[in-house]
Amino acid sequence: MTPLLDVVLVRPKEDGNVGAVARVARNFGADRLVIVNPKAPLSTEARRRAMGGIPVLQRAVRAASVEEGIADADLVVGTTDMSTGRSTAFLRRSVSPERLAEAIRWVDGRVALLFGPEDNGLSRTELARCDLLVHIPARREFPTLNLSHAVAVVLYVLHRSRSVAADPDSTPAPEPLRLRGREKEIYIDRMAGLLSDTGYPAHKQRGLILLVRRMMGRSTPTDSEYRMMLGFLRQVERALGQRSDVRKQGLAQSARHRPGTVRRLPRRLPRRSRLPRGAGRTDRADGELAQGSARTTEPGRAGERG
Repeated sequence: MTPLLDVVLVRPKEDGNVGAVARVARNFGADRLVIVNPKAPLSTEARRRAMGGIPVLQRAVRAASVEEGIADADLVVGTTDMSTGRSTAFLRRSVSPERLAEAIRWVDGRVALLFGPEDNGLSRTELARCDLLVHIPARREFPTLNLSHAVAVVLYVLHRSRSVAADPDSTPAPEPLRLRGREKEIYIDRMAGLLSDTGYPAHKQRGLILLVRRMMGRSTPTDSEYRMMLGFLRQVERALGQRSDVRKQGLAQSARHRPGTVRRLPRRLPRRSRLPRGAGRTDRADGELAQGSARTTEPGRAGERG
């Protein structure tokens, strides 16, 4: 099996380039042409340059945004004329067309190939949305290719990879891998939530999410691999939730049974009424003396009565 290829032109400025892209899309077997917010209507020039690609041009899908144009894609591949060899430069970290062909040779799904406008290319936001970037090596003093030429190079390399894979004289192909765009987005969303819950530095979260997206784009995980990774995230979420519940219970118990706590008394005690000195005394000694004096006088009184 081989993936379905969508050529997605983002804000193209020249309708003639759109026609030329339609032609090479038919040359090398792209399945669909998607045009996102074009800057010029498709005129006679586009049809003239399309020639044999007019059927592709007529079936082209119009989209108002990049998200709409890639809605059906399992893997989003962007193109850039700027590349870097630094491993930490996630935004511009790219692979060659040959490496892309190897990554998707035995996969089954829909791959969207994004090409930016002729003047500035894809924006930083659009590059960050891509699962993988492709850079066509060229001379350093002039690395920018014409839009239709860039599409032709990438499609040609992918077409050659397809032809080799379909060679009847070659050894049996590996089991095809099914791309899972929906599971990938679920995993990335869940991971982003965990980064916030665990207190991962906010200024580093976008870079880490982009790093994971690009790693997945290069490795094209299978359905079972996605399920296993999602299962791990669910276990982490469950553990964090239990830890949070235990911590809340512990705080509540410590607030009720905190050792050494003394109930606060009012600052001023109520004033008692003043009594004459000696009045109302209930000392034990005084009581005993009073009882003793009573006992000593009782016999005398009895004798007197006798």
